[in-house]
Amino acid sequence: MEEIDRKVEEFLQVFKKGEEFTKNLLAENERLRFRVAELEEAFSRSGDSAKENVFQERIKIYENELKSLRERFAQVEEENKDFAARYVEVEQENNNLANLYVASYQLHSTLDFGEVLRIVLEIIINLVGAERFGIYLLEEKTNELEPVAAEGMSVEGLPRVMLDEGLVGRTCKSGESFFREDISSPGSPVDPIACIPLKIKEHVLGAIVIYSLLRQKEKFSHVDYELFNLLAGHAATAIFASRLYTQSERKLTTIQGFLDLLKEKPRK
Repeated sequence: MEEIDRKVEEFLQVFKKGEEFTKNLLAENERLRFRVAELEEAFSRSGDSAKENVFQERIKIYENELKSLRERFAQVEEENKDFAARYVEVEQENNNLANLYVASYQLHSTLDFGEVLRIVLEIIINLVGAERFGIYLLEEKTNELEPVAAEGMSVEGLPRVMLDEGLVGRTCKSGESFFREDISSPGSPVDPIACIPLKIKEHVLGAIVIYSLLRQKEKFSHVDYELFNLLAGHAATAIFASRLYTQSERKLTTIQGFLDLLKEKPRK
């Protein structure tokens, strides 16, 4: 019974506090209404000049708010453009990485020398966008760069180049790739727009020499340089391995033929 009485008392105390709070709130509300009425009466009694000042002040406030909203909107719009550009860039990089992976895989998918050269030609056409170019290999006995494949021109039309002779020879001698700054005009066999040495570590095996790009391609892109770096190493390794394999196959075939001749029984 005492517990119930205590709870009832607590409830009454809470109710009284609520009642007191309500009374205070009503009193404050009444005071504010009275103040609003005073302001409205003062405003109605004021002249046109005072009213105009009030309106101009309000207009300034609204104009500042509008300006702030426009600036914020422009900032958000700029951020959206930046995000969209970055998304496109990331998407392009993903495509480029996929292309580089496919190119690397294709280069090492065969040991046939002719097939490796064909793959290198396709990579340069499809991924770089080259129109006229040639592939040179170094004959170490003569220190001469010999054309072995070409696109957009005949292999026979490409000159042999001595190492350290002319732009192509000097580029292969140094081992550093060359890119002409202005590629608006096509190059020639003695004046290419790009020359990329094919090398394994510091040992140069040959070069990819580009004379012109496709019409829709105005310049080399970032991914082109990445692709040239890949070709400089991976294409050189694939060509070297396939060349050795082809030479070994020929030697084995010749030796096998010679052994077969020795095994033949002499006719009586």
